Amino acid sequence: MPNREKLGNIEQTLILVKPDGLKKSLTGNILSKLSETKLIIIASKVVCVSRELAEKHYYHLKDKPFFEELVEYIQGGHHDCKRVLALVYQGESAIEKVRKISGATNPEEADPTSIRGSYGRITTKGVYENVIHASSSPSEAEREIKLWFSPEEVVGQIYPAQKAFREKVEVMEWS
Repeated sequence: MPNREKLGNIEQTLILVKPDGLKKSLTGNILSKLSETKLIIIASKVVCVSRELAEKHYYHLKDKPFFEELVEYIQGGHHDCKRVLALVYQGESAIEKVRKISGATNPEEADPTSIRGSYGRITTKGVYENVIHASSSPSEAEREIKLWFSPEEVVGQIYPAQKAFREKVEVMEWS
């Protein structure tokens, strides 16, 4: 990776377009809004979120009363949409830029021009359907990116990685 001093504060951040964003066909609108940040996409994929992945993603909230709702929500249980679009954006002050354009977690408190202010809502059960997740800090971004992506799925080496050889690994192939 190039010298950080010359590039400034280059960061990576994980962004998830959550099941409600996909169900409501908001992906294009959200990506257009994110393009205002002038950051670059270095990884992208559609994921069917397992319970294990959901629990690991929200591990820091496991003791909260709404933990089960969060897990069900990210798995698509509220929207009959079992997909999430996972992206890694990179650039100067990426975390701050993406969080600003995403808006407050509570859609009712979010700037109306932000993604959550424009497309989020709170259900009658009190669940925040805020259509997007954005990493909160560099350490959380690294943890989340490593959780959602393998090194070969990211363009460029953003964290130290090594080659590993494994035997008896089952993979799907095209038939």
